[in-house]
Amino acid sequence: MSVIEISNLTFAYEGSYDAIFENVSLRLDTDWRLGLVGRNGRGKTTLLRLLQGALPCGGAVRSTVPCDYFPFPIPDPCKDAIGVVEDVQPDYEYWRLARELYRLALSDEILYRPFRSLSGGEQMRLLLALLFARENRFLLIDEPTNHLDTEARALVADYLKSKRGFLLVSHDRAFLDGCVDHILSINKSDISLQKGNFSSWFSNKEQIDAFELAENERLRADIRRLDEAAKRAARWSDRTESEKHARNSGLRPDRGYIGHKAAKMMQRAKSLEARRLDAVEQKAGLLHNVERVDDLKLHPLSYRAQALAELTDVAVQYGGAPVVADVRLAVTRGARIALTGRNGSGKSSLLKLIAGQDIPHTGTVRLGSGLTVSYVPQDASFLSGSLTGYADACSVDRTLFLSILRKLDFARVQFEKDMADYSAGQKKKVLLARSLCEQAHLYLWDEPLNYIDVFSRMQIEQLLLAYQPTLLFVEHDRAFCEKIATETVRL
Repeated sequence: MSVIEISNLTFAYEGSYDAIFENVSLRLDTDWRLGLVGRNGRGKTTLLRLLQGALPCGGAVRSTVPCDYFPFPIPDPCKDAIGVVEDVQPDYEYWRLARELYRLALSDEILYRPFRSLSGGEQMRLLLALLFARENRFLLIDEPTNHLDTEARALVADYLKSKRGFLLVSHDRAFLDGCVDHILSINKSDISLQKGNFSSWFSNKEQIDAFELAENERLRADIRRLDEAAKRAARWSDRTESEKHARNSGLRPDRGYIGHKAAKMMQRAKSLEARRLDAVEQKAGLLHNVERVDDLKLHPLSYRAQALAELTDVAVQYGGAPVVADVRLAVTRGARIALTGRNGSGKSSLLKLIAGQDIPHTGTVRLGSGLTVSYVPQDASFLSGSLTGYADACSVDRTLFLSILRKLDFARVQFEKDMADYSAGQKKKVLLARSLCEQAHLYLWDEPLNYIDVFSRMQIEQLLLAYQPTLLFVEHDRAFCEKIATETVRL
């Protein structure tokens, strides 16, 4: 057994006032299958880079085995896949790579195709095979699922379940449940480690949060009660003390008795104040890691006709063989349709076609008269510039747009940054927030959950179930699709 010792780890990016990690100490077994979770912008990728030794930091990270980071940078994607393999890992052994490819349902023939011609899922599985073809490494795997379709995710989860010794970042609940045995969670105020899969970790977190919220309410009530009692005791003590000096007609007050009574009342007031301060201190120790998940709102437009969009015998073709053909699809009012299929089966092309983009196709596409569409593309990497500038360019209300981002766990300090510096999850949230600002008859969302944290995924699920917009979407998160889709269309 080997271990990774993290002692007093402290790290902040240059020019930032806030430390991402401060005095973090952990001990990780390199035989574990660790899942790493946390909200967007909490530092998951940064932690992987720190473990790899790619960033300078305070404290110490000691490992008895080297750490490899995934995904690898690809120097020249124009090469055949075998050339990419040789660039990335010159000392690879072919038989080991071929073995891992087989376990990931890929033929070694894939090595002699241009790397860039492979689908995103094929590229991801090839690089995973290369990662596991080396031995005596602790593997740092950063969000491998974002280019995998539903079937490929299940396959990769089974593959990872047969391995040991990795730290995996993913927001896909079913995927994590299928392959990890420990959860490392970057919380609001600390980092916690727990044995089990995602579901057991989340159930435990819900119980802890529920207890802390109930305890917080009880202490708030106690503080109010003790505060009032202390004030009453203090008033009684003052009133009793004043009786010592009262001049009653012919009667002389027993000042010793009255002074003793006033002192007892004052002591009671001090005791109540001490109990109040103790309750305040207890309350201060609660809720540090309770995630705030505010309700989101959506205002879909109603449409008079039953059918909003119809595709009849549609084929999409980019010069060669059709990407997808013979598609018949009707999007009816109130439906939430999940488009499914393997990578490259044409799902994104159909969304773009309905969104009004110039996609080469044959067949008939009918959109309802006066139909308003809100489209969220799969790729968010194009975002740059200021949030307010983006809101103005998209003609959405600035205040509403920023308010939705706050509810999606954007700190106010993020509002001042260039969007180009956002994490992939934060960029996707920008696109979703813009769509939520738009009143539309039909919402078209292409992999809306890519890189988005678990808590925000649940937030979006609650929103869609509450407002029930007409939605056509592509998403490979199985838990999300099972909750949201009213019907599924497989290409």
